[in-house]
Amino acid sequence: MKRQRGFTLVEIVVAFVLLSAVLMTGFEIFSQGLRRAGELEDQTHALAIAQSKLASAGTEEQFKEGQTQGESDDRRFRWTVAIQRSEEGAGAPGQPPNSAYQLFRVEVRVVWAGVDQRERSLVLSTMGLGSRI
Repeated sequence: MKRQRGFTLVEIVVAFVLLSAVLMTGFEIFSQGLRRAGELEDQTHALAIAQSKLASAGTEEQFKEGQTQGESDDRRFRWTVAIQRSEEGAGAPGQPPNSAYQLFRVEVRVVWAGVDQRERSLVLSTMGLGSRI
């Protein structure tokens, strides 16, 4: 009697199990990469908003203490700009100011919901020179 060549049922089942394990791992890695790319895109957008707000502070109008808030055109990102006088370089207390200029601290906070719906935020700050008036 001739022995037939081919695969047994056990060998085929084992091959399918291994193939499914490899495919599941590959899909998981791919989906995590897509999720991370989405998060990085959101963070890049938030960074662009924060940099824009920092650049416009003190240039479009003079520094004024206080907060301003707003949101992006697509309403996914909310931003807050806080401006306050800085005490650095102000001189001795009780002495008249020796300059017509004042140092201001500008802080921009951008908040958005991430891919997983958790709140994310990004904060940038700088110092700016404005008039004392």
